[in-house]
Formats: sequence, C-alpha cells, structure tokens
Amino acid sequence: MNAANGSLGSASPAGRQAGDPPAALKVLLDAADVRTDGSRPWDLQVHDPRFYRRLLSEWSLGVGESYMDGDWDCERLDQLFERLLRSDIESRAVGLARLKLAASLVPCLLVNRQRRERAFVVGERHYDIGNDLFERMLDPRMVYSCAYWERARTLDEAQLHKLEMICRKLQLRPGMSMLDIGCGWGGLARHAAEHHGVTVTGITVSREQKALAEQRCQGLPVTIRLLDYRDLQGRFDRIASVGMFEHVGPKNYAVFFETAHRLLEPEGLFLLHTIGLDRATARTDPWIERYIFPGGKLPAARQVAEGLEPWFVLEDWHNFGADYDRTLMAWNERFEAAWPELSSRYGERFRRMWRYYLLSCAGFFRSRQGQLWQLVLSRRERRAVYRSVRPHGAPAA
Repeated sequence: MNAANGSLGSASPAGRQAGDPPAALKVLLDAADVRTDGSRPWDLQVHDPRFYRRLLSEWSLGVGESYMDGDWDCERLDQLFERLLRSDIESRAVGLARLKLAASLVPCLLVNRQRRERAFVVGERHYDIGNDLFERMLDPRMVYSCAYWERARTLDEAQLHKLEMICRKLQLRPGMSMLDIGCGWGGLARHAAEHHGVTVTGITVSREQKALAEQRCQGLPVTIRLLDYRDLQGRFDRIASVGMFEHVGPKNYAVFFETAHRLLEPEGLFLLHTIGLDRATARTDPWIERYIFPGGKLPAARQVAEGLEPWFVLEDWHNFGADYDRTLMAWNERFEAAWPELSSRYGERFRRMWRYYLLSCAGFFRSRQGQLWQLVLSRRERRAVYRSVRPHGAPAA
C-alpha cells in the first residue's frame, strides 16, 4: 500500500452499498482493525465494488487510482494508512497483489531510474505543476521539507526553526560560501544569506523553482542554477542538501557522495536532510512513482551509511521523523483551505490525488515506517572538533 487533517472524504450515499469485501481482503483489513462501510473515522466507505478488484489485482496503484476515481472514501485517510502500515499489510498480500509486488522489484533492481538523462523528469512532473499550489500549501518561505516542531506552534515557526537549526549545525559564519543541492524555492538559501552572511549557490532541476527562487532571493548574494548535481564544479565551505537525496537512487549514492566530497573544502561541513525507511527495500511505491515523485527512492539507514563511508566522517545523525506527520497535516490543512482558489485550474481528480498523497504520507510517518534524518558529515582531513547541535533559545527572526 502507499505510504502518505481533518474530516475529509464523504460518507457513502444512501442506497449505494458496494457489498461485502472478498474474504482475502477482509483478512487484511481485520488485521488493521479497518472495516468497510463502518462508522469509525478510519473505516472505508466503498461506493463501487470495482475497488475490491483493483486492490487485489493492482495493490497500491489500484487503491490510489480508485480513490482518485471516487470508488471509495475515508473520513481520516491519515488514520487509515497508519493502521494499515502498522499491521504490515504488504507482507500479507495474496494472489495477484503479491505477484504485482514481486514484479515491481524488477525495474528497481535492473535499471538506474535516476540516471543523468532523467534528472529533470521529477522537476517537470512535480515541482513545475504550479507555483500557485505550493505558495498556498507551504509556509511563507516555501520550504517543502519536514519542519521542526519541538518548540513551534505554527508551520511558519516550525520551518523557521528548521532552517536556523540547519545553519547552526553547519556553523555558518559571514563570508563563507555555501552550496544548496536541491534548493527548492530558495528558502534555505535566502535565510542563510540574510541571517548568516554567507554567499549561496543553489541548484534545482525545476524551472519554476528557479524562476521564483531568483525573485525571492533578489538583492542577496544568492545564485540559483538549473543543474544536475553531477555537473557541479567548484569548492564550497559548506554544503546542504535538504529533501533532495530521495531522488538520487541507490545506484547513484556513490556518485552523490563522491561529488559532495569533491565540492567540499577540507575543513568544511556537509548537512544531508532526507526521508528514510525503517528497513531496506528495493521497491518503490507504484502510485507515488506514477503520480507524485517519478524516480523517487527512499533509503534505509544502512544504505546511507554504506554510501557515505568511503568519503565522509559521520559527525551527527538526528532523527525527527515524527515531525513530518505534523508537517504533512499542516500542508493538507492549508491545501484544503486554499482549494476554492485552486479548483478552477486543477480540478476535483487532482484534489483527491493531492489529498491522498499528503494524508497517506502522514500515516506513513505516524506508523514509523517513515523516518526523517539530518546527518552532519565532514571530510577526514578536517581538524576542528564538531559538537552536535540541537535548537536552544529563539532562532533568528
């Protein structure tokens, strides 16, 4: 099943009963304490019996597409997916669904889906879909990665605290040069330049991100480039990569860390911020792959450690995966509130797709299958002692 506020979805209309689920499906749902046409917020309201066929034959792709098509609803998708994932539903798959899961391993194992010539696909199909959508869903700085909620009351505060935590972990000082790999709409680049006096080079594979980031960083020592990380040249005192490693892919981890090592000054620091999995798998969710992040692949801790080991010393590993649940719920709340402004451009099927993405991912992190890691890395030549950083006191405004 796919991993991803409020009372969403609708109850099954009177007189529209889809019948009892197949026995094999009922066993799966019982293990997660989920019912069809039940009264609890996490229960499924099935409008069309083809949902059962699509689930048992196409698994997560069928479930997601049938939700987009209106075959079923759920008042709290986040709670539904938390329960399904905590029950380890994927290991219980039967029949055609199990065959579909096995078949999905083949392209992941044999093909480099994140090769250089595909580097810009995710930019075109996800990040370029519309700055108006992301402006309304995200915080005012347009930070599209996990916020840090320990002392925050709002999404704006939580993202500000995260940006400042990154800058403190990197020990930024005026006059330093910083590289931001996967700079998004320039939130971190702008904060680092404004509040820490550094010169920033940001790279992205999204034309829309580049255009808006340049506007938002105007007047600051920030350069935004449309570039794949493998084509970078130069040397930098500090490197940050926030929410981009998920697009690198296991077959490219060695190249990614070798590139970062080549670009980092000997006394420099490199902060890597990435979603991670609680255990390694070669599989990528087919619904997420098709509709949200083409070519995406989440790493397990062992894969990250093995990738960085030839090149870097691990100075710090910070896990705050629970904060991504809260971040996604905040994004969804903002998305739903903005929908009247967005509806004429994006349409109802997109609304259901985006809701499913945000809330199923919230359930994924709540189930603890999903983690969020910040690693601080250094080259072996570095002589300065590094002390781990966690936020204390008020961050920069």
